[in-house]
Amino acid sequence: MRRVFPVIVILISLSVLGIIFIQMLWIKSAIDLRKQQHDNEVKSAMNYIKDGIYNRFLIKSGQFFNDDEVSKMDYIKRNFSTEYLSDDEVKYIVDVALKRNNIQFPFSFVVNNVYGYPIKTSGDIFDKVMPQEMILTPEGSRFGRETLYLYLKEDNNYIISKIFWMIAASFVFTLIIIAAFALTVRTMFSQKKLSEIKTDFINNMTHELKTPLATISLAIDALVNDRVIGDREKIKYYSGMIKEENKRMNKQVEKILQSAKLERQEIKLNLQSVDAHEMIRKVADNLSLQIQEKNGTLTMNLAAGKHIVNVDEVHFSNVIFNLLDNAIKYSNNNLLIEIATSNDRNMLAMRIKDNGIGMNKETLSHIFEKFYRAHTGNLHNVKGFGLGLNYVKAITEAHGGKVKAESALGKGSSFTISFPLITT
Repeated sequence: MRRVFPVIVILISLSVLGIIFIQMLWIKSAIDLRKQQHDNEVKSAMNYIKDGIYNRFLIKSGQFFNDDEVSKMDYIKRNFSTEYLSDDEVKYIVDVALKRNNIQFPFSFVVNNVYGYPIKTSGDIFDKVMPQEMILTPEGSRFGRETLYLYLKEDNNYIISKIFWMIAASFVFTLIIIAAFALTVRTMFSQKKLSEIKTDFINNMTHELKTPLATISLAIDALVNDRVIGDREKIKYYSGMIKEENKRMNKQVEKILQSAKLERQEIKLNLQSVDAHEMIRKVADNLSLQIQEKNGTLTMNLAAGKHIVNVDEVHFSNVIFNLLDNAIKYSNNNLLIEIATSNDRNMLAMRIKDNGIGMNKETLSHIFEKFYRAHTGNLHNVKGFGLGLNYVKAITEAHGGKVKAESALGKGSSFTISFPLITT
């Protein structure tokens, strides 16, 4: 899987880049095609202008040739000049020709004689515009050459505006493809992460259950030993050991079941008035031996003036226990834990700070996720399933409170939780 995963990402990336490249080529081809079409429209309009000027000249000359094109062109060669037409007539012919070919730009024109002198003009000529040029007089004309210069004030984005919907649709679909790609890769990373978490969870669960099972097995072997059967004290000792290890296993299973209930939102809170300071002291006393084993010190600064909270007593004590238990587990000797309380409006804020091993930013961003634990390979020096902080967050938020974590690697961690006070 580790080898296949990067190959899949590379192949998908290449596919997306290929699609984007083809889209860009397609858009460029569409723009070039539309530009060529526009050039053809302009050429068609110029020819239409020439024919229109010829026809207007013949009408003003009183000549009608019906379908005799040879006689018509022969007469034009001998007699044609735009001098016979007014400026407005030429302008009208140009306007009709442009509209006939779907060209809507403002225009101006000038007709120059063989000496470059304007003989017909629309008035002001557009500056900085390259004109469309066409010779009006036919070859063999006895008059000097007359040339039409047509100036079209084209919009710079005209070509793009004509195919804008195609470009927009292409852009939207490209974004959809990129979004689908990003979502796919993100899902793959999530699945990979879930796979790693599942593996860690199975390893941890196996270790957590294997230890009490091994202890129970040894205790049972001792109970059937001939030297123990007759000794009531030893039978009582080994029976108590089996009972304690059985309770330990039940607690581990209960943690997993509670986690499942939290996920399905099946846990019901039995809210009641609880003295938070009293509960903190009680939980701290229960963990005093573990703190002493690490040569630790626990200090309390219970400064909150209001400390009667509206909580589920069991879950509230579990939250405090989990936070203190984490502080103990993730620390070295000479442990220092500080518990402080304060009031924030109608909430009681409780801060538990330690001088333990701390966490980096990556770990800190995931600690409240279910089953998440910092990767330690196959080492199991810290016991647990990665459910404790997930439970803390879920229970705190279920009470309408908040939880916040701060930490720095090697400098310890700090957790702040808030619970609603009893309102009077």
